[in-house]
Amino acid sequence: MARSGRLRSGAAAKLKRWRKGHSSDCNPETRQHRLAARSRFYSRPAEKSNLTVDAVKLHNELQSGSVRLERPSDSAQLHMEEDNAGEAATERSSGTFLSGLSDCTNVTFSKVQRFWESNSAAHKEICAVLAAVTEVIRSRGGKESETEYFATLMTTLEAVESPESLAAVAYLLNLVLKRVPSPVLIKKFSDASKTFMGIVSSQACSSSTSALRWVLSCLATLLRKQDLAAWSYPVTLQVYHGLLSFCVHTKPKVRKAAQYGVCSVLRGSEFMFGDAAPEHHPAAPSTAKFCVQEIEKAGGTKEATTTLHVLTLLRDLLPCFPAAVVKTCCETLLRVMTLSHVLVTACAMQAFHSLFSAQASVACLPAELNAQIITALYDYVPSTSDLQPLLTWLSTMERAHINLGRLQKDLCWAHLPRLFSAAMNCFLSPHSQVVSAAAQTLETLLSECVAPHMDDLGTVSASAPAPATYLCKMFRSVEEGLTYRFHAAWDEVLRVLEVFFETCGKQCHPIMRKCLRSLCDLRLSPHFPYTAEVDQAVGAAVSAMGPEVLLESVPLEIDGKEETLDFPRSWLLPVLRDYVQGARLGFFTSYFLPLAATLKSRALEFTQAGKSVEAKIYDTLQWQVWTLLPGFCTHPTDVLGSFKGLARTLGMAISERPDLRPTVCQALRTLIHKGCKTDAERAEVGRFAKNFLPILFNVYSQSEEDGGNSAQRRSVLDTVRAYLTITDPQMVCGFLQKASEKLTSPESSEFARLSILDLVVAMAPYADEQSLGSLYGTIQPYLQSKERSMQKKAYRVLEEVCAAPHAPCQAFVRSHLQDLQAALLDSLKSAASPAKRPRLKCLFHIVKQLSAEHEPFITALVPEVILCTKEVSVGARKNAFVLLVEMGHAFIRFGPTPQEGMQRFLLMVYVGLTGSVTMISCTVLALTRLFFEFKDHLELSVVEQLLQNICLLLASRTRDVVKAALGFLKVTLQLVDTKLLAKHVEAMLEAVGNLSDDMRRHFRMKLRNLFAKFIRKFGFELVKGLLPAEYHKVLVNIRKAEARSRKQRALRQAAADTDEEEARPAQPRGDSMEEILADSEDEEEEEEERQRSKERRKQARQKGQAWLKEGEEDEPLNFLDPNVSQRVLATKPGPKRSRGVSHDFQVSEDGRLIIHEEEEEVDDDEAKGADEEMADVLQDVGLRSKKTQKRRFREEPDDEEAETRTYPQYRPGGSGIHRQLDKEPAFGAEYRSKKGKGDVKKKGQLDPYAYIPLNRAKLNRRKRAKMQGQFKGLMKGAQRGAKAGRRNRLKAQRP
Repeated sequence: MARSGRLRSGAAAKLKRWRKGHSSDCNPETRQHRLAARSRFYSRPAEKSNLTVDAVKLHNELQSGSVRLERPSDSAQLHMEEDNAGEAATERSSGTFLSGLSDCTNVTFSKVQRFWESNSAAHKEICAVLAAVTEVIRSRGGKESETEYFATLMTTLEAVESPESLAAVAYLLNLVLKRVPSPVLIKKFSDASKTFMGIVSSQACSSSTSALRWVLSCLATLLRKQDLAAWSYPVTLQVYHGLLSFCVHTKPKVRKAAQYGVCSVLRGSEFMFGDAAPEHHPAAPSTAKFCVQEIEKAGGTKEATTTLHVLTLLRDLLPCFPAAVVKTCCETLLRVMTLSHVLVTACAMQAFHSLFSAQASVACLPAELNAQIITALYDYVPSTSDLQPLLTWLSTMERAHINLGRLQKDLCWAHLPRLFSAAMNCFLSPHSQVVSAAAQTLETLLSECVAPHMDDLGTVSASAPAPATYLCKMFRSVEEGLTYRFHAAWDEVLRVLEVFFETCGKQCHPIMRKCLRSLCDLRLSPHFPYTAEVDQAVGAAVSAMGPEVLLESVPLEIDGKEETLDFPRSWLLPVLRDYVQGARLGFFTSYFLPLAATLKSRALEFTQAGKSVEAKIYDTLQWQVWTLLPGFCTHPTDVLGSFKGLARTLGMAISERPDLRPTVCQALRTLIHKGCKTDAERAEVGRFAKNFLPILFNVYSQSEEDGGNSAQRRSVLDTVRAYLTITDPQMVCGFLQKASEKLTSPESSEFARLSILDLVVAMAPYADEQSLGSLYGTIQPYLQSKERSMQKKAYRVLEEVCAAPHAPCQAFVRSHLQDLQAALLDSLKSAASPAKRPRLKCLFHIVKQLSAEHEPFITALVPEVILCTKEVSVGARKNAFVLLVEMGHAFIRFGPTPQEGMQRFLLMVYVGLTGSVTMISCTVLALTRLFFEFKDHLELSVVEQLLQNICLLLASRTRDVVKAALGFLKVTLQLVDTKLLAKHVEAMLEAVGNLSDDMRRHFRMKLRNLFAKFIRKFGFELVKGLLPAEYHKVLVNIRKAEARSRKQRALRQAAADTDEEEARPAQPRGDSMEEILADSEDEEEEEEERQRSKERRKQARQKGQAWLKEGEEDEPLNFLDPNVSQRVLATKPGPKRSRGVSHDFQVSEDGRLIIHEEEEEVDDDEAKGADEEMADVLQDVGLRSKKTQKRRFREEPDDEEAETRTYPQYRPGGSGIHRQLDKEPAFGAEYRSKKGKGDVKKKGQLDPYAYIPLNRAKLNRRKRAKMQGQFKGLMKGAQRGAKAGRRNRLKAQRP
């Protein structure tokens, strides 16, 4: 298009443009006239309709555009909205042509109704037919059942003539046939099949495929619904063979529909799922015969297209055939594979893979036939250089052996050695994917075929009989992978060995000792890159065989008499520490304890001789030996016989060796939690409590000046708790009495009393009722002590007693309930802040046991609990809210009804609204939590009264009160139904709108989030009308932000859906228009042609890239060699590359490594969103805790991770005096000027550079002049600086 003159800047982008040669195709922007014409396409006159079966021709009749589709006007839409709001409409709209579609009551056609506005011509035809058929059924008084639709559509199918209408009727029949009752289809089989076959024969050569594919689908559904007797008639098989013949059709959609139908008939016929179901479908043999004939007829052709189609069908049908037929099909597949056609071989392998993966019954695939197929597939092993075929072969053989192991274990084991040998050859492949796949195959076979049967074998030796012999051969094949020719794949070989050790190490350790020695020698070789893999493999051997077998095969070579300090096998000690379990405790006593003592004495000798380095080395070695003890205490096998010989040594180590104390304590905890499985073992370890507990008590009571640090004291206390679980209660009572005496002794220091109270806290739950009574008398004075630590620990004792599940503790609480109530009320005023948390917890356990007569006690506690909701301690606040909820449950128990009980409780809480400012804010928080927990037990009047009181509190001039009230409103908006809130929304918004300017500024973010919730709940216009004008700007901004976030969410969801569709290789039939319906025929044919051309190009490329591998070096290629098929490659053979160590670094062109330094992570502080705001509110009322909390001093005794957990040291962070001083400097900081801005040059270092960041906005043509000016100024400044520097250098050079 020619244009004269010059357009002003920016106008060109707004003009409509089209591609060259497409100016007359469409007008994509202005389509109002086309839409108007399209709207007339469906419409009918408003008078009474006279639709009949001939209405399917309506599409052609309405082309003149003489009728209009009545579209609802704006006023009608308004009436609809009012009707949705509850006001009944008084006007009935007139019926349209699509009434039969829009109000169709049968759910079968929901897919059609969902997309009734589609622009697809085929779908418009479907809508027209469905509307006509529905109206015909209604005119005859039908109920719109599936049977009625089936009958009407079958009549319509015989009457229509145009291909479009035929496809539409066939599609609707395809939908409804699946829901028609089976007896109807059985009775009408003859007529329906005759009609379908007539259409199939007439449409077989048609250019349009829509009608044919849907009729084939209808035919398959009809056959699937027939009973077993129907398949004895020749007519049924004749119809089935008609469907089967289309499985090799040239049109992809027709072929797929036929193949899908055949599979559904053979695998999903209804009689195949009954009690008297046959082993296979009656049509299975004839189907297999058809497939074999088609393959033999077309298998030798150049393109082999039909063969590929049949192989695709066999991939799904082989598991459905009887055994004799399966054997014939497999023989045919093997013959076809001899053609060395890459695609045919791959499809045949996929067919075998699906046969084995289906886990068919013996009637389909006997074990002998499975084994024969395995043997035959060895003749088709691809070359190690052929990537994809070799991966397919490995996967197929893996599934074949797993299936054979399921059918017959002995036969599977007999075939495994050969596969192991073949898989090990794959480790020599230059492709890393092949090596990984081979390793994964071996690991899978070991875990699924070998591991389940290992318990049936005894100890396996080299001279063992048949089943063990196979295992020896398999291991020898894998062991050969440690030779040097496999060095590029040693990492994968070591992983396979690790799995072998885990699976078979317990029974096969005699044949694995040599391999263990080889592994250890290999690890000592210089620059060995796979030390971690060797450690894991040896560790697996330790776990399965035990440390004794390992050390017999590979001695530690450490005895304390070494002349040199090399210790080549000291790496075994960390491996043993990490992997030993289920071993003999006696072996540690007999082997490692003397070794540790020898090493310790040698370290002392070196210390006395002044050789500190040698002493440190030996001291470290003996410590490493002791670290093996927790592993030996994990599931030991000889606790009853060996612990008594070890107990004395452990006691001395705890008391005399502070360096070994944490390790020994961890070992004792591990032994108690994981080693004592039977009562006899617990009693054996528990009888030494009289020896261990006094030692542990004394160590815990040592102050830090005497050598006990905090980490060790925590470990000791955890050990005391663990040992008390297996200690005799009478012994615990004795220890408790002695502790009480020391506690009241005037000679005890404050540290000693605090330590004793910690021990009393641990012992109290295990004492009897009498001892608890005396203990209560001892600690009662400390409840009012002025020493905060003593008071807190006294409450901790009460907490443990009240919370203990043991019968003596519960009996003590019941018998002393009155005394406990009185003591707790008396100590209310003297309770210190640190003691609040255990005090509230103690009250919680007491309130749980109270009855209605104790209501005054709970009433007296209400003020304290409410005030504690704002305690400094996080634990105290949490316990206060928990106690508050429990008090609510108590009042519900007290009755008489839950509603009345809650109302009485809320009246007590309301009193706090008349107190101080702090009391009011705490009370609002308490009411928020109670409303959240008990909203179902509150009457409507109570909720309304609560809302009114909170709205009044919004007028307060105290920020804490207003903050709590706003939090209550947010919780209310989340919990209360919209209809109930609608009555109070005006009062709530009026109260929020009357906030003072100071409150509005301070809580602007909270108010913004609150308004967003109001808008989501009640709509923008209502909220805007109820708020003052100064809030309207904020509301408009919220609406824009909400719309923007909705749009972004939709875009992210669409992008996620797109990624999911791209990642999914094969989509099932979905609900989108393109998947449900056939689009326009032109688009279908174009898509099919595009797919076919793509397939042809891909196949031609693959076929053209089949290479013939020549002989090695000068050896000629022998075509008579039985393994010559391995010379035909689908992958181009190249020079063999060694698989070096992967370092994951980029390499420059000249071979240098490119290593990027890690950039500092910067945490961006973003504004809190609405969800975070809600989380803050819930946290304020005790419903959520912070992500990170302070570590509790006391840990649960049954925590399995406690044994291996190390207590972290203090790490600085934040700002002020706690900032981290040794922070790494930022990148480029060495060039920063100390006097001014910018960078400076450093002598002997590279020059710093300043880079101009790229910005897309700088590409704007209108701002080009401005950008050029900036860069010109930058260049001029650089030039001036260079000139000045040159002048200065010249001045300096002058004499």
